[in-house]
Amino acid sequence: MRAAGDLSKVLVAREQGRIPWPFSPGHWTPWYNAGGSEPRSADTRVNLTAMPVIGTKTKIVATVGPASETAERLTRLVEAGVAVFRLNMAHGRRGWHEAVLGRIRRVSEDLDRPLAILIDLGGPKIRLGPIAGGSVNCEIGHRFRFVVDAAAARGPNDLTSSHRALVQALEIGNVVLLVDGMVSMRVEEKQEGAVVCRVVQPGEIRSGAGINVPGVHLPGGALTEKDYGDVRWAAGHSVDFFGLSFVRRPEDVRELRDELRRLDSGARIVAKIERAEAVEALNEIIHEADAIMVARGDLGVEIDIARIAGVQKQVIRRCRQARVPVITATHMLESMRSSRLPTRAEATDVANAILDGSDALMLSAETAIGRYPVEAVAMMRSIVRETEPLIEPWVGPEPGVRSPQAASSIIDGIVEATSRLAKEIRATLVLVATRDGNTALLLSKQRSRTPILGISHHKATVRCMSLYWGVTPLHFPEAQDSGELLRRVTNWARKQDLLRPGDRVVLIASTHWTTTGHNMIVVDEVK
Repeated sequence: MRAAGDLSKVLVAREQGRIPWPFSPGHWTPWYNAGGSEPRSADTRVNLTAMPVIGTKTKIVATVGPASETAERLTRLVEAGVAVFRLNMAHGRRGWHEAVLGRIRRVSEDLDRPLAILIDLGGPKIRLGPIAGGSVNCEIGHRFRFVVDAAAARGPNDLTSSHRALVQALEIGNVVLLVDGMVSMRVEEKQEGAVVCRVVQPGEIRSGAGINVPGVHLPGGALTEKDYGDVRWAAGHSVDFFGLSFVRRPEDVRELRDELRRLDSGARIVAKIERAEAVEALNEIIHEADAIMVARGDLGVEIDIARIAGVQKQVIRRCRQARVPVITATHMLESMRSSRLPTRAEATDVANAILDGSDALMLSAETAIGRYPVEAVAMMRSIVRETEPLIEPWVGPEPGVRSPQAASSIIDGIVEATSRLAKEIRATLVLVATRDGNTALLLSKQRSRTPILGISHHKATVRCMSLYWGVTPLHFPEAQDSGELLRRVTNWARKQDLLRPGDRVVLIASTHWTTTGHNMIVVDEVK
């Protein structure tokens, strides 16, 4: 039996194309900037032809942290399969994030590969204030007081929080969860400017530990003053996605949308479902957001952990109905923070998230602070490759919640017809000429087995399509008409060995491909 270290090397080698996969589609190696100069593999350290882009359809999002911040490590993560990088603004200084953002952009340019950037806003996370000595052991039955601020504290059993309204919002009988639910207390008494709680689940708490209060409504929106500053900074750097934390209601999404419009930013909004209120208002939140994240960390504290699997399936199903991208996140391969191999349960969890219909999977601590960030990505991609052949196509829309991405009946018909046609004629590629990426997204939600090239002359659109299931984003200069575009893309694809004589290609386009909307399907056979 191969040692774990050897296995991890095999996984990375396979992902770089040096060892074939049993389900590999073969000769797919497209480039990002297809309309530009020839690929610059000669002057880079990376063998780009060993980096398949079309191969897996489920996208991988990786969180950047101390374990992955260098240009060399970022490059290796892309080689292993990362399409989107996440920067978590709840940790690290803005200067650090700016340096990492610059490195990601340089890696994207060096590899000639589109890489989307997701800025995850910290949001109104409630945390414990300073504790004398840094920590305290909470024994079962012991009583603690939560006070409004440090000035009101009288002793070591008085605790404060970062949210001044917490004390006023708590009522007798409410449960206070700390350290991701590892420690719990129940409110027994209300006093002037304080509440008294009794420990029901013992453990150690530290300064800054997270606080969750399921079922308790706290005033305020999803954006803090710090978040507004982070949004202004990130919008100035033209990031692609904003992760909106602790969403409770659709108005939270609209608040961020208004700010982005004010800043003239076209960034998309990923609403994170991690509160019980968000589950209740799921349809309305999906309608307002550009994408959804099933953030299972805080969600597993806010609701009964036994419900997590069911809620995950519910969120993914509704996103499928609304044709909105959905990311499944948190503890996907958690054991790989310190181990070269995941547990069997984690591997099964990843596979089930894919089969549920996730468009993307996210790694958090595994790539941010873990010992094996590259191996974690390679392992996730390995599981994706083995699982995707089991996915059944979803031709046709489902009844359910509609979203701004839900297109007109004309586009619906074109997208459904394209999926059926590509299957009937055994097309090698489906080409989607798109201005804003929406038609490529609608087509991706059909879960067609035919590889999709999302083609746009807008680089921001190209980067955003990095999140879409089954879509390989491609930047191409503006063409005069769809005929010219088809000729140019076909010629380019032949040079890259994507197409061969006799292969069939389906193109979705409009009369003028740079306009919004699509009104025709073109079928071409490569000569």
